Amino acid sequence: MGPVARSRTRSIFSPATDRERAENFESYWIYVQRKNGQILEDAKDLTEKQRALVRFQERAVRSRKPLSESFDRNYDTMQDDPQSLDRRTLLLTFLYKFARHEWVGISAAWDVTPTMAQGVRLIDKISRYHLAEEFCHMRLFHEMFQTFRLEGVEWGPLPKRTKQLYGAFSRLPGALVAPPAFVSELMGLTVYLHTDKMLDEILADEPEVRDRVRALLREIMTDELAHVGERRNFIGPIGLRMAKLMVKPMFRAFFGGIPESTLLFDIPRMMKEAEAFDYSTIAPETLSASWVPSYCWSRP
Repeated sequence: MGPVARSRTRSIFSPATDRERAENFESYWIYVQRKNGQILEDAKDLTEKQRALVRFQERAVRSRKPLSESFDRNYDTMQDDPQSLDRRTLLLTFLYKFARHEWVGISAAWDVTPTMAQGVRLIDKISRYHLAEEFCHMRLFHEMFQTFRLEGVEWGPLPKRTKQLYGAFSRLPGALVAPPAFVSELMGLTVYLHTDKMLDEILADEPEVRDRVRALLREIMTDELAHVGERRNFIGPIGLRMAKLMVKPMFRAFFGGIPESTLLFDIPRMMKEAEAFDYSTIAPETLSASWVPSYCWSRP
């Protein structure tokens, strides 16, 4: 897929026929296996993702500017006034909380998703593979924290009630899960796009660290961009309308639980961008490495 003209893209909320969606599941499955390799279920890993992580680790970059103790006090639960924290610390405490939500969600889903051997339908195999990709993202986040010499960061558990909520959600029928799962992917992509933009400012004093964090982030973002299209492909006309109505309440609920959010991001702007998302804001080099549903390209 070469450079993309902005006029060629359509809204992620564009309608699609059942036949188009079936064809796009086939297209996505070919793409994702070619890009990320074979699934290693016992390790919750993928062969090409494994190799990519090793390449990052073999050329490790480490910050010369240690984080203050305020990170240790606030990365799990905010103890200080967030306005008293520097932006580097704010970003990293936010990313930890963001990634931890991902960890709990995918762990709950992994436990109830059919294995590759059990999966009868293509969408079952795609769902299992998707979760393995997300576990690979957790390893990339961990490498990101190690870039700042935060060696001891682990994905501690969320409160019991939150974990139970994720577990119950993962057991709902697919038609009910699909719209919020799609919005969750759209929210994640929006976070990555806005985080990428602020790296030049926050990490201006350490260009090598900035470039490494950006490379790790874009490794994740390329997958997340494809996940947005993949999760959209699960949704029919009624679910699509539900998903669009869910954008604002889901954004408010999620970011409302992370005090750093409003100091880092313009949440109302992010909600508008998510509702209007049409791939036109994606850099050509990222888009060319990812996957877009055929019905999100302009039609003759």
